[in-house]
Amino acid sequence: MRPTQITDQQIHDFIVAGLHEDVRDGDHTSLATIPADSRSRAILKVKDYGVLAGVEMAGYIFRQLDPEVQITVHKTDGTDVLWGEIGFEVEGNTRALLQAERLVLNTMQRMSGIATLSSRFAFEVGDLPVKVLDTRKTTPLIRFLEKWAVNIGGCENYRWGLYDWMMIKDNHVDAAGGIRKAVERAQAYQKEKNLNLGITVEVRNLVELEELLGIGGITRIMFDNFEIPILREAVAFVNGRFETEASGGITLFNVRKYAQTGVNYVSTGALTHSAQPLDLSLKIQK
Repeated sequence: MRPTQITDQQIHDFIVAGLHEDVRDGDHTSLATIPADSRSRAILKVKDYGVLAGVEMAGYIFRQLDPEVQITVHKTDGTDVLWGEIGFEVEGNTRALLQAERLVLNTMQRMSGIATLSSRFAFEVGDLPVKVLDTRKTTPLIRFLEKWAVNIGGCENYRWGLYDWMMIKDNHVDAAGGIRKAVERAQAYQKEKNLNLGITVEVRNLVELEELLGIGGITRIMFDNFEIPILREAVAFVNGRFETEASGGITLFNVRKYAQTGVNYVSTGALTHSAQPLDLSLKIQK
């Protein structure tokens, strides 16, 4: 099931743009070689190992080109898949299947790669009371697909953009003239605009942390690039007064150590920027 932030219109606009990029004034190869009334059955073949994602999205793409298409799903979103398995079967107008092929595969391969990596992060900390979050380090214009895939893989979405959560980072603090000024201005702005957004504040050391705890009125404290012993000390110092988050340099190989410090959240851009696509193919069946 897709996240509630993703709308039908967003999906429609993506499909229209994706097909325009690839098809333009026509798939001339198919128009030349395939009769207009031809119908075919195709299978999505898995040629890799990982977590499948984008099956629901593929259905939207196929139905955009052939509303009468029939899809039989064998592997739903979030399912572990093995090389040689069949994700789904699709039957419809042959030209429509061939026009949809590349957009379906490119979308699913990217989403499945992210879901696979996300599932591995989630597994590493599965027995700990911590949540792994994605970031805004996403591919422009397909953030919604990448965050959808993170969700499918078992991790959680952080803010979807600059509009739905306030994150006061080091650049904001320095430009504002200090943590106190940055936080107080953020609080005043929310009051003036009648907003009720979460506020995360990044701290770079224990001195900034102590100052921030004296200000209060925030949602979460983000410890960026803290060494693990200092991070553990910082979390203990907060002592549950605010949510805590570790960020910066977190990989699949060290995420568990960060999670064991007691933070509530671990955020990592690796979920999206370091994922390798899963190899998939769509094959017409004779």
